[in-house]
Amino acid sequence: MKKVDAIYPPDRISLREVGLRDGLQMVKTHPSTEGKKHWIELEHEAGVRHFEVGSFLPAKHYPAFADVLSVIDIVKSLSGAHGAALALNKRGTIDALASGVPEVGCVVSASEEHNQANTKRSREETLSEVDNLCRLRDASDHKPLVSVGIAMSFGCSISGAVDPIEVLRIAERCYEAGADIVSLADTVGYAGPRQVAHLSKALASLNGGRTFGVHLHDTRGMGIANASAALDNGARILDGAMGGLGGCPFAPNATGNVVFEDLVFLCESSGFRTGIDLEKLTSVRSIIVREMPTEPLYGGLAKAGLPLSGIPETHI
Repeated sequence: MKKVDAIYPPDRISLREVGLRDGLQMVKTHPSTEGKKHWIELEHEAGVRHFEVGSFLPAKHYPAFADVLSVIDIVKSLSGAHGAALALNKRGTIDALASGVPEVGCVVSASEEHNQANTKRSREETLSEVDNLCRLRDASDHKPLVSVGIAMSFGCSISGAVDPIEVLRIAERCYEAGADIVSLADTVGYAGPRQVAHLSKALASLNGGRTFGVHLHDTRGMGIANASAALDNGARILDGAMGGLGGCPFAPNATGNVVFEDLVFLCESSGFRTGIDLEKLTSVRSIIVREMPTEPLYGGLAKAGLPLSGIPETHI
C-alpha cells in the first residue's frame, strides 16, 4: 500500500481541520500554545485525525505560527493523528523537513496575478519550488507526504475567470513532480456546485486514481453545497475550519473556510462515515471563544444543534 493511501484511504472520506493554520492567518489575536494543545486534544477525542498545524514562516512577522514545532509534537503524541504544515519557500521547506512533520504542504495559484501578489513569484517559479520540495523529500530520512493546493482554482479576485484547463495543467505538473496530493482551492469563494462538480470530475479522470481534495471557503454561502458536489465527484479529502475561521487578504469582507462541524454533518448525513462525534466536536468552540474572544464564529449546526432524530440516514 502507498504511504498516502495508508493515511488518506481512497475508499473513505478524510476531513482535515485547518483552523490552526488557515484559520489563523487573518486573526487579530491567536491562541496560546496551551490553548492549541487543548484544541487538538479535544478534537482528537471527538474523532478528528487530520490536522493542519501551522506554517513555517518568520516568527517575527507571523507570531501565530511561532510555536509550530511544539504543535507538530502535540499532534505526533496522539494515536492515529496526522499533522500537516505549510512551507512557502526554500527556507520553510528545509525547516519543515527537519521538523519531522508527516506532511508538507505548499500553494501555487491558478492565476498568475494572484501568485505574484501572494508569493512575489511567478507560477513557474513556484512550481520549481514544488519540484525542489519533492526532491528534498525523496532525499530525507522520514519522507513526508507532499500536498499542493491550487489557489484560485475557480476564479480569481484579481484577474477574474480562471480556465479549468489551466488548473488541470498545474495539477498534472504537480503530480509529475512527485506530489502525493493535489487539492482544488476555492480561495475567495467564487464557485458554485456545478463548477466544483465539473472540475472535481475532470481531476478525478486525470489523476490516475490518486486521492485528491478540495479546500473551500464560504465567502458567498456556498461552502457546504460545493463540498457536496465535490464528494459526489471523487474528492476524498475535504478541508474545513472550526467555526468557519479564516479568510483571505484577497477577499475583503469575506467569511472564512467552510465550517468544519457542518462539513462533518454533511458527510455523515450523505452516508460517508467520518468517525467524528459531533456533540464532542462542537465543544471545541469554547476553546476558540476563550482564546480568541473577538473572532466571529459561524455554523448552522452550532446554532441549531443536531436533529432530535439524530443524523439523518439515507433510505432507498
